[in-house]
Amino acid sequence: MTKHRPRIVDLSETQPNRRRGGDVRAVLTPTLAGSTSGFMGLAIMGPGESIAEHYHPYSEEFVYVVSGVLEVDLDGDTHPLRTDQGLLVPINVRHRFRNVGDVEARMVFHLGPLAPRPELGHVDTEEAAHAQGAHGDRPPERSGVVS
Repeated sequence: MTKHRPRIVDLSETQPNRRRGGDVRAVLTPTLAGSTSGFMGLAIMGPGESIAEHYHPYSEEFVYVVSGVLEVDLDGDTHPLRTDQGLLVPINVRHRFRNVGDVEARMVFHLGPLAPRPELGHVDTEEAAHAQGAHGDRPPERSGVVS
């Protein structure tokens, strides 16, 4: 049995991924922290920013809004989501997040279990407006570790 040591990962150790909109940071991942059952991160969205619609065929997504006011579309139905609220997105449910407030919004997310291979963990159903690669203008990495 492999034993992993506890690992503290600072947000500054992560790279922004803007491929789907917003600034999505994978923080506690198999690569960075040695996680084996899922991964956790932080999504940061400025006023008016959104994260494009997608779904996860192998993972549930747990979301907790740390700050800001969001709307989330779940299989096409819009729901408000505000600071100090959590959301469970079941496997295969299409979801999209929008910052509808006038200040930055931050939400913590966790996905689990992991997909059999990283590239299978995330299915995009639309292209993000103003999307960039994981590192600015460079093409995104195929980590599969994105909300």
